[in-house]
Formats: sequence, C-alpha cells, structure tokens
Amino acid sequence: MKRILIFSTALSLVLAGIIYTKSTLAKTCHPIRDINPIVFIHGGSGSGGQFESQALRFASNLYPRDYLHVLEYDSRFSIETLNDVHARLDRLISDIQEETGADQIDLIGHSYGGLVSYEYIESSTERAMKIARYVSVDSFSSPHDRVPAGIPTLALWGQYGTCQGCSIVGAKNVTITNHTHVQMATSAESFVEMYKFFTSRKPFTKEILPEHHGRIEIAGRAVLFPQNVGVAGATLEIWEVKGSTGKRKGKHPIAVYMLDATGAWGPVTVKQGAYYEFSLVREAFIHHFYAEPFTRSNYLVRLNAEKPGAGIGDLLDRSDHHTNIVIIRYNELRGNQDGNNDALEINGINVISPATHPMSRFVTATFVFDKGVDGVSNLGVATPPPSLFTFMTGVDLYIPGITPPDSTVSVVLTPANSGGKTQRINIPNWASLSDRAMVLFHDYIQSPPHKKGKRMHEN
Repeated sequence: MKRILIFSTALSLVLAGIIYTKSTLAKTCHPIRDINPIVFIHGGSGSGGQFESQALRFASNLYPRDYLHVLEYDSRFSIETLNDVHARLDRLISDIQEETGADQIDLIGHSYGGLVSYEYIESSTERAMKIARYVSVDSFSSPHDRVPAGIPTLALWGQYGTCQGCSIVGAKNVTITNHTHVQMATSAESFVEMYKFFTSRKPFTKEILPEHHGRIEIAGRAVLFPQNVGVAGATLEIWEVKGSTGKRKGKHPIAVYMLDATGAWGPVTVKQGAYYEFSLVREAFIHHFYAEPFTRSNYLVRLNAEKPGAGIGDLLDRSDHHTNIVIIRYNELRGNQDGNNDALEINGINVISPATHPMSRFVTATFVFDKGVDGVSNLGVATPPPSLFTFMTGVDLYIPGITPPDSTVSVVLTPANSGGKTQRINIPNWASLSDRAMVLFHDYIQSPPHKKGKRMHEN
C-alpha cells in the first residue's frame, strides 16, 4: 500500500507541473530511486541522434540530464579501432561515475553497437562489473548463444528488422510488431520495454512531455558523417526563422559558435515551439539544417555534415539554379506497404514510391536533387549514388533554386498510421552550387501536448 501511495503521489506531482532539481528528485520521488545512468551506442552509419527521442522520453519520466549519454564512434573504423572505442567508453563511464556517484551504468547497443557493447562487456571482468543491465536493440552482429558475462539482458527485435525471428539465449527477448530496424532504436514502444527493464515498472508516459515555461535549452554536435568527429574550424550560426517560409528573423543569429575538434555547441536558450535554422559555414559551402520545433530541453541535437570533396553530397549534381535537399527521419520511410505508406511531399509532389522507399532498404535519409541538371523530374526511380547505400535513397526532382533565395520549398511528411496528421518544415530555395539544405523531421508524431492551463514538469 505504501509503495502504491508513493507512486500515485509522484505521478500526481508530475502531472501537476512540480519543478524538480536533481537533489530533490533523489529525496522525494520513488520512481527515480535506484536508477542507473544510461549510455547508448549507435550502429553502423549512426550517431547519438538515434537516441535523441529516447533521451527526451527518459527525461519526461524524471531521469536527470546527467544520466543520459551517448558514445559516438567511427562505425567504418577508418580513423580508430574497436580498442580505441572501448577505451573511450572506459573514460566516459569513469566521467559519469564521478559526476553522478553511480557505481554502474545501464548500456544500450543498437545494431552494430550491440557488437561493440557485447565485446566491451566480455573483454574483462573489470569492464563487466561497470554494467548493471544491457539492452541489445535489433543487433544481428553480436553473438546470440549467450548473454554477455551473465549480465541481465533485454533483447529487442523488430518484426521487420535485420534479424527477423532472432533471439539471444538467456536474455529476455521481445519482438515489437510492425517495427523496422532503425525504428527499434527510436520508437515509443521500444522505450517502454527499456524503461520497464531498467526500473522494474512502467513509465509514467511514453510521450515526450513539453516543459511548461516556453524557453528551453538545446545543445549538440556538428559532426562529419559517418566518422562522427567534429567539424573543426567551422562556424555555426543559429537563426530563428519563420515557420511559414524558413526565412530568417532579424539581422543577426541568436548564437554563433566557432567549432573545435569536438564539434560541440550550446547550450543555447531557444523558444519552445519556434523554428530554427542551423547554418554551418565553411569555406567550401554553407550547410543549412532546418529542424522541427523543440518542446523540451534537448542536448543531443546532431548536425551531420560531410568532409568537402569526400561525401555523398559532392556526388550529387549541383547548379546555380536548382535546390538539393536531404531529408532525415530516424524511423524508416515506407513506400511499398499497400496503403500503409508514408507520404513525403515537396511542393505538393509525393516523392515516396515502392522503388525509392522499399521497407527492406531501411531508408532514413532521402536525397532529393536534379539528376543530370536537366530541369526534368524522374520520380518513382531509386536514383544513384545515394540509392547505392543502406539507409539512403535518391529521388530525381527538379526544385528551382537560387542564392540568395527568392521563394519557399514546402516539405510535408504524413506518417503512415498518423490519422492524416502531418509534419511540415518550410525552407528557402538555396541554390545547390553554393548551399546545401537538410530537413530534420522528428521520428515520432504526437497529439497536441496538453490543454490550455495544464502545466507539465521539467527536470
């Protein structure tokens, strides 16, 4: 009875909008007692951005900010070895222990990150003792005949993932229906399973709750894809923009950062619900990132760029009169599911088709460009070079562009099973010769967060 009363009281406080500090959390709320910090390790061609939504959900369920971490690495191992990655994980865990006082962490490995995690745990008894619980997320790479070092393990699998019908002997195995590979790392359903495994109880909510005061913090990294090293020497300008056009508000950015080798920026205070452009200025070109509005403080914003002359963007046809756009959603876009497909409309034209977005390709990045610079669109065909790579596809769509921009490009995503709800980001029509544009959609869509007058909590 006492436990039920404490739980009910805590939930009531959350819904009432009580503001907690880290110290009062530990003293007053049963739901956050006996938790461990979390470290997420991404898979191949991934980044900490694939833990962004889950971190916001854990924060919505009273996990403190310093309990949520990611380890990013070069998944092609072109600039570091697996031993290097494990050594950096040692340092990260040591830093977390020093900051939080925690004896152990909970570890999550997605896809190839499962193998990175598994081999870390198995490499020594000392390392295994740092891990309280381990979650393997749709990881076909790691061994399936045993759990690592006997550590309590949850194995999550997607019905349409990369290892359909798989299981790990000795683990708690859960298959989530209608889920694909990347979606398994980011969905609300997988969050619920992870939260229950880490805490032995259900979360208060699987939604991402807004903070109540209207101004929040954001921070993150600008990195070179896929090595995940910082874009050293670049300048990052953060602009508030008009949601209707993507045009910048005011004459000056709200923040400017000269990036070092880490690529880290922020935190910067922004308005809840406002639209922002992140302009990454380099000598070769300017990279413009446009994101959906932020609802709560977010410290895992990832701006994935490329090394000039060595990225896929350099292989796209460019000109001074058309626009190239890369559209990202860390939940596969589906185009061959017979009436259960996503729709991605650019200036009213749906670019998703069975050929460009088959579910088996796990497409999270859609490169839209004018193939051949001929002013002619050829939809319904997977266009190289992006279509040659896993998680990517190419679409030949002519979008008039010029720098400085003279019009707006409308990008509207209607997710499958959303009941017709849409996500919209409007951007200027930058010319692809000198400017690159990336549109960052949330990998979830939610109902309006709360009714007028109802306040939510914050960490």
